Order: sequence, then C-alpha cells, then structure tokens
Amino acid sequence: MLLASSSYSYPLLGAFWTILMIFLWVIWFWILITVFIDLFRSHDLSGWAKALWFIFILLLPLIGVLVYLIARGGKMHEHAAKDAQLQEQQFRKYVQEAAGSESSADQLSKLADLRDRGVITADEFESQKAKILA
Repeated sequence: MLLASSSYSYPLLGAFWTILMIFLWVIWFWILITVFIDLFRSHDLSGWAKALWFIFILLLPLIGVLVYLIARGGKMHEHAAKDAQLQEQQFRKYVQEAAGSESSADQLSKLADLRDRGVITADEFESQKAKILA
C-alpha cells in the first residue's frame, strides 16, 4: 500500500518539469559562459567597455545577455571563426613540422613532373631547381 501511494507523490508531469528546468539551467550557464568568454577574448573592446559589459551582465543577467547577443552576436561569430582558423593554421604548421620537410629530390621530381606536363617552362624549372639546390 505504501508503494502505491508513493507513486503519486511525484507525478510524471512533475518529472518532465524537473528535467525541463535542469535543461534550461544548463543552457543558461552555457550561454553565460560563452558570452563571458567572448567578452574577455574580444580585441575590439577596450578594458572599460569590457568592464561595463561585465557589470551590466552581472547586475541584470537575463537582460544583459540578451542585449549582448543582440548588439555583438555577429562579432561573436567572427571571433569564433577567426579563432577556429588560427587553430587550424597552428595545427597544420605543427603537422608539417612533425612530418618533416620534403627532401630536395622529392621537390625536384615534382618540378620535373610539372615541366613535363607543361605547367611550367624550362626556364622556370631551371630557376626553381637552382633555388632548391642552393
């Protein structure tokens, strides 16, 4: 009897409501952290502007975040894209350094292939060959 009565103390709709509230809290903290990260990584804002945005978001969190997203949402995307591009360049540079550079024989064979296909002239081949062998 006790087990049957306890099942009605927390109905299914209450469980869904609790899950929804937890989901919204996680999203809220995610957005808040994303805004603060963008705010402090932004190179186009001065220190005073960052401080004012920080105080505004701290005192009126919901309104502050919404205003920040409306006012600087495009800049957030630009900053994220620029950071991703910089990371990709650094990764490619690291991979090239780790893999090592091509030998001069490999470079010469590529040049010869380009010359044979008619992509470069014989004079260009000779000048590039001189650079490689120098």
